[in-house]
Amino acid sequence: MVLNYIWIFFFLIAFAIALVKLIVFGDMQIFPAIIQSTFDMAKTGFEISIGLTGILTLWLGLMRVGEAGGIVKILSKIVGPFFARLFPELGKDHPATGSIILNLAANMLGLDNAATPMGLKAMKEMQATNPHKDTASNAQIMFLTLNASGLTLIPITVMMYRAQMGAADPSDIFVPIMMATFFSTLIGLISVSIYQRINLFDKVIMAYLGGLFAIIIGVLYYFSTLNRDQITVVSKLVSNVIIFSVIVSFILLALRKKVNVYETFIEGAKEGFGVAVKIIPYLVAILVAIAVFRASGALDILVKGVRWIFMLCGCNTDFVDALPVAFMKPLSGNGARGMMIETMKNFGADSFAGKLACTLQGAADTTFYIVALYFGSVGITKTRYALVCGLLADFAGAVAAIFICYMFFHK
Repeated sequence: MVLNYIWIFFFLIAFAIALVKLIVFGDMQIFPAIIQSTFDMAKTGFEISIGLTGILTLWLGLMRVGEAGGIVKILSKIVGPFFARLFPELGKDHPATGSIILNLAANMLGLDNAATPMGLKAMKEMQATNPHKDTASNAQIMFLTLNASGLTLIPITVMMYRAQMGAADPSDIFVPIMMATFFSTLIGLISVSIYQRINLFDKVIMAYLGGLFAIIIGVLYYFSTLNRDQITVVSKLVSNVIIFSVIVSFILLALRKKVNVYETFIEGAKEGFGVAVKIIPYLVAILVAIAVFRASGALDILVKGVRWIFMLCGCNTDFVDALPVAFMKPLSGNGARGMMIETMKNFGADSFAGKLACTLQGAADTTFYIVALYFGSVGITKTRYALVCGLLADFAGAVAAIFICYMFFHK
């Protein structure tokens, strides 16, 4: 529903501005430019969707191998004590626990399409024990906020879009996204805990959060001691070592369980083509709407307004070109993805704006969409404070992404 209004809004605003340019300023080229942009972006959307087939096939296959190898049980042991305190009303052996872990694991790997079915299953299982069927439970709100915060350790989806757009090193945004999404998740977790009166000073919670915070601060401090060239080299090395280690770990776990790795991979990989084809109309639709919005000059007006405000404050404004991704992210994942692609197309995948747009895309998730999808799937109409906490996480992720990208990529 939200995406529907956004889509209509883009076309109506673009039409109004184009009429003003034609009638008041005599711009005879505005409507031909808008129509040409629709053709160009429809082609771009189709090419990108088809180009994603190979990477989606690879990672959906690997996720199936990891699942068969027992990655859920391992993650349960690692985060079980932490989860028991974040979801106290679920109890130790609630059927939703496994789905929650798989959903968060897929999100951590940046596999958006793989995470959604698991999230819907988790929400359904939590709804089964929810005493008030039209009202979100504490556990459902905590789960939704963790999703909205977009906790990502390996941003596969963002990296494959960067590869499609010709980035010299698609993984160079790995460390910035990891750090930005940590702050987004931390703020989301704190806000929900305040509402639910969860004791964040519990020894177990403090141990987990303290450990994660120490790691992130350590990473930030280490990179602050390096120059720009060294940051690029180290970040690239760490990114690729971790990603390949995940692949090898999944395979070794499956071998230990005597799983037929090849057949299991093929079984999961078959979903890749279907997913790639399925997203074609959605991606084309939003890219065309964004192209129309930009070609009319509407996006330039918005960006220039924000740039003017920050210039008055004496701030560097290079980050403003990527802000459309941050504006769109809470409203629509496809819309933000379209803005990210559009930014890379206009400024270059390896430009500061292009890298910041990708980091903003990975720093948080789509709060309004997640609320509508997850709660709507089980008939929840009273969302309580879920939206507030999700938007706080989005804002924290965007601010962190901007500061971190200035540290890593700005010259």
